[in-house]
Amino acid sequence: MTELPASLDAFGPAALSAVVVAVYLVAGEPLVGHVLHRRFEGRLRTDPAARRSFYRRLLVLEWGLALLALVLWLAAPGVDAAAVGLSWPTGLPGPVTGTATVLVVVFSLASVRALRSGALARAVPPPGPPPGAGRHAEPPGHATLALLPRSPAERRLFSVVGVTAGVCEEWLYRGFFLAVVAAVGGDLPTVVLVAVGAVAFGLAHAYQGLPGVVLTGVLGGLFAALYLETGSLLLPVLLHAAVDLRFLLVPASALPGGQPGPLPGRHPAGGAPA
Repeated sequence: MTELPASLDAFGPAALSAVVVAVYLVAGEPLVGHVLHRRFEGRLRTDPAARRSFYRRLLVLEWGLALLALVLWLAAPGVDAAAVGLSWPTGLPGPVTGTATVLVVVFSLASVRALRSGALARAVPPPGPPPGAGRHAEPPGHATLALLPRSPAERRLFSVVGVTAGVCEEWLYRGFFLAVVAAVGGDLPTVVLVAVGAVAFGLAHAYQGLPGVVLTGVLGGLFAALYLETGSLLLPVLLHAAVDLRFLLVPASALPGGQPGPLPGRHPAGGAPA
């Protein structure tokens, strides 16, 4: 079980800055994410390097925030490494959290199988605004799919993005953020911390629309529960990275707008599977 800070005094001279960063994660990150994603969508139809450029912006933003939170933690005399999850696990997930973790793994594998079947490439029309709409009018489903890599160069960079999300977002939204919330709120029950973590993480993905907010909120709650019950960020980081990196198992030809080629399980007429 994670021993979180009991009061804001534990952050010492970094207390105010820590609260400001925590507020940004809840209120500022959704706005920044929305703006960056809309700009990305606007460039995607005209700039072949738009996706790689967006990935690089994400890397700079996430590592910058993570380093800022790290500096603030180092300046907090009363918050040790264990209080922000920077330690080895000291316990096991409870039965509910453990079951939920297994379900997420199963769902992730099933989603990869569904994506590899090419159902999206056949069923989803090419991304783009409907007639008469503005250039930032893609529905949330397309907004999420647009992030997935198509070319080999994009897939290599996306692998870095996936690992970065696992490391930086768990440090920011579980290790640092929950420590600040616990310090401000006092002796909060675990269920409240999990709920707060879920809401904050869901809002950070507001650019994905309501379904994306709900899905990432549920995942954020699970990651928070894993962290609080094991006393370490290790398992949440590994699970988070695996959930994101699973998309590398989906070939570009199975995605809307992907590179042409046979879908998984199929081969050109007269040909044979490799």
